[in-house]
Amino acid sequence: MAWNDIIVEGLKKWDASLVAYVPDISIDRVTTLIEEDPYFHLVSATREEEAIGVAVGAYATGRNSAVFMQSSGFGNSINAIASLCIPARTPIPIFMNLRGGPGEFNIAQVPMGRATRPILDVFGLVHFTLEDEYNMEKIVDGALKLCYANRQPVAICMTQLLHGGKLA
Repeated sequence: MAWNDIIVEGLKKWDASLVAYVPDISIDRVTTLIEEDPYFHLVSATREEEAIGVAVGAYATGRNSAVFMQSSGFGNSINAIASLCIPARTPIPIFMNLRGGPGEFNIAQVPMGRATRPILDVFGLVHFTLEDEYNMEKIVDGALKLCYANRQPVAICMTQLLHGGKLA
């Protein structure tokens, strides 16, 4: 199964039917599948903290949700995660396109890409990094289970090695 199919199936298994995202070409293969599937409600946001707010609102009404963003936008969402998700114990899986690694063409993406996982560590948030499809189904399933059982956000960082990255 392809990486994008694994993510879609994982979201369905854990009943995360609302997906908020900031459009990004590297995650387009998965958001396109989500958009085409009547099971999901896909919400396009203009900023990452808006996507977090939409996901938290959905959870508050009883609907599991997920967020898709890239690591540069994670910087925009830090306050929403730290002041809303963590204290309110809101289980939001955050699928993040991790920029700045092998194959990166935009030097401006490197600092936030390198800082993303240490920032998650500072907040005590569990995160997983996907570089290929090996064991990906188990990792995605386990990350979603942990997210909902622990009632805290969990980050699933997807590298260019997994999804092929952006075109220069």
